[in-house]
Amino acid sequence: MELSLNYLYSITFYIPECIAVLVMAGILFLEIAYKKHDSKRILLKVFTIVGLIVTFGALVFNLDLPSKNIFYDAIVIDRFSVLVKIIAVIAALISYWYGLSSRDIYDSLKSEFGILIVGGLIGTMLLASANNMLTLYLGIEMLSILSYPLAAMKRLDEKSVEAGLKYALYGGLSAGIMLFGMSLIFGILGTIQFGEIAGRITTLDVTQKAILVPAFLFFFVGLGYKISCVPFHMWTPDVYEGSPIPVTAFFSVVPKIGGIAALVRVTSAFFVNENLIQYSWVAVLTLVAALTMTVGNVSALGQRSVKRMLAYSSIAQIGNILLGVLVLDSIGQQAIIFYFFGYMIMTLLAFGITAVLSDQYGNDYFDRFNGLIYRNPFMAICLIIAMLSLAGMPPLIGFVAKFNIIAAIVKKGLFGLAIIAVLNSVISLYYYMRLARLVVFKMPDSTEKLFRLSIGRQALFVSMALFILIVGIFWEDLYKFSDVTNQIKLAH
Repeated sequence: MELSLNYLYSITFYIPECIAVLVMAGILFLEIAYKKHDSKRILLKVFTIVGLIVTFGALVFNLDLPSKNIFYDAIVIDRFSVLVKIIAVIAALISYWYGLSSRDIYDSLKSEFGILIVGGLIGTMLLASANNMLTLYLGIEMLSILSYPLAAMKRLDEKSVEAGLKYALYGGLSAGIMLFGMSLIFGILGTIQFGEIAGRITTLDVTQKAILVPAFLFFFVGLGYKISCVPFHMWTPDVYEGSPIPVTAFFSVVPKIGGIAALVRVTSAFFVNENLIQYSWVAVLTLVAALTMTVGNVSALGQRSVKRMLAYSSIAQIGNILLGVLVLDSIGQQAIIFYFFGYMIMTLLAFGITAVLSDQYGNDYFDRFNGLIYRNPFMAICLIIAMLSLAGMPPLIGFVAKFNIIAAIVKKGLFGLAIIAVLNSVISLYYYMRLARLVVFKMPDSTEKLFRLSIGRQALFVSMALFILIVGIFWEDLYKFSDVTNQIKLAH
């Protein structure tokens, strides 16, 4: 009886996730109700969009709730996790909207696309609130397993099938290594609860701590694969290029948000005390952040495909976000949340416009963007704003996001990393401006008119471009909204 009451009480704090699960189940049942030849399925699409909006509303309501550990401390609900989930829901909703009009997603698979998008979102929400290693692993596996078929949704395209297979192989390998690391951690510490691990680390002798160092490195492999940081990034360009663009947009934001949230949670839980374990963890994160920024930006320079360029760009952006994790306090976490808001909008806007060109020509090569300003000034201006913001140019949100991250690590005394971050911003300026130059100064190869964008798609692009510009100028309110001070709570 007491067990049942505890779970019922916990569910009252887990309403957004329950809504998302019901949405996923509802899509499945609605799909069964339609006849095979009915490709429109309007009710199903409306149900999915409304369901995601309701999930968003429930999360906004949860922002005012006190921090709470639920389901016997397996899940933690706090402001940090709720903000991460809000960003993930917005990204999933925009990605799904892209998929509805995309030629990359076959009409017969639109319903499956919605099911997998919502399922991946649930996995990310679980990751953001994970308070022990088992819950974290379940979140990663749920997100990963549903992502594999997403990558291979273009079943008649060899690149898409290859992307799904490659994603699955890398995912299975990294999950196995991560699970091995978890087993070592549990074997030495005797607990899987995040809040108990930090205290027990201090009671270990030198030999046990030396064994834990590689165990935590194995554990990091799973998270590193999910966020596409170096050296676990190899799958990213090929999977991004082979996947349908709406799926690529989803991959570029939602799994990375969940992985970074879990990494912040783990770092805040395990490494609060100065010892050999903390020094080794911080050293690894420092090296990984520097390499991720550099490898991502340098590799993006010579790309021919815009999707591959944005894939390497997303790797570099993750390197910037990892700097916030290294700060190890609420200032870093606040900078991460703010960066997530900007990164989500900038990246999704870039992928949305790329999707239109890809649908028109069947590929997303750079030369397809030649003279876009003459063929569709509206899209060209939105794309230029996105590129300038990703490059970190003022007065756009990308500049403020990078500035806050760099300011946080400078305050921490990590001057070397700050210099590397600034130099990488200069490198990134080349390939972002390369695309912008083609859009404005290169004459179009043909006078063929682009697809006429729907009013909804135009409104979405304008809203995202205005968000990048306006929040870049008046950024204080969103930065205060991103504050997680005294909100990250762990079970003890």
